[in-house]
Amino acid sequence: MRWENLTEGSAGPAALFGAGAVVTRTFDTPEFRGITFHEVRARSIVNRVPGASRMPFEWTVNPYRGCSHACVYCFARKTHSYLDLDTGIGFDSQIVVKTNAPELLRRELGSPRWTGAHIAMGTNVDCYQRAEGRYRLMPGIIEALRDRANPFSILTKGTLILRDLPLLQEAAEVTEVGISVSVGFTDTGLWRTVEPGTPSPAARLGAVRALTDAGIGCGVLMAPVIPFLGDSPEQLRATVRAVAEAGATSVTPLVLHLRPGAREWFTVWLGAHHPHLVPRYERMYAGGSYAPTWYQRRITRQVHELAAEFGIGPARRGEARTIVTPERPDGSAPAEATQLSLL
Repeated sequence: MRWENLTEGSAGPAALFGAGAVVTRTFDTPEFRGITFHEVRARSIVNRVPGASRMPFEWTVNPYRGCSHACVYCFARKTHSYLDLDTGIGFDSQIVVKTNAPELLRRELGSPRWTGAHIAMGTNVDCYQRAEGRYRLMPGIIEALRDRANPFSILTKGTLILRDLPLLQEAAEVTEVGISVSVGFTDTGLWRTVEPGTPSPAARLGAVRALTDAGIGCGVLMAPVIPFLGDSPEQLRATVRAVAEAGATSVTPLVLHLRPGAREWFTVWLGAHHPHLVPRYERMYAGGSYAPTWYQRRITRQVHELAAEFGIGPARRGEARTIVTPERPDGSAPAEATQLSLL
């Protein structure tokens, strides 16, 4: 890995990390066995999404690179190649940790140039993957967003988000907070092979129920819907029914897409586990990273019809809220409160 190309003083692209800022660690514990952590001091943490992106948001925060969830289809695998890391096993086991993410975010949110735009998290790799249990970056990140009443959303497969439920409740009192849990299917056999490092679908749906019961509306991103493996009418019905029973505010299907980096790794997995499907996938994805439009529309229609049948309604947008500033250590009240308009 050529870290020197990404640090201050390099002759390469714009520096991502401070000079001499990389510390590599391994931990001999069962949950981290085989995983290497590269602790870095990032130079920035709020990232603008490229204008050509399909994503419905403009700014993201990603405290980690690489992901121990080890989802064989993960579109973010390609990003590991930017660090000269392998997009297969390396993506699953070489985790970059931006240890200064909370303090850096607080500083960037306080900049006069920052306008309070929505920040999305979990859109590249999961911010509640196993590493978060050790590094605990998300509490500081949520606190910074709460204190600035800055709207944000989190997408996760990690049940560790429940650890931060009190902070999420506090943030929801002052700004718009959107939580989505990713559950593409409820088939446990499929889960064990394609998402081996994640909590089970049942555990994730349990987190949806816990968030909802705590007053935090939670939607489900039904992703990915995997062609020929998780897309039968019976499978779709079972998943949407389980999502409804978990109390989700909404369900949004997303068909598997196979970008470069993920495509190669998924194809290897498919050839090992379902070789008879390789020709069908070659035909379906012959046009690029996405399944044909007709197929995506069919899945969307089926899921929406099932959602209506099981009574899953649309998520409601939040409203502008008042920043509640904690009392000073001497017990005195703050000088004033401010308000951030979200809509």
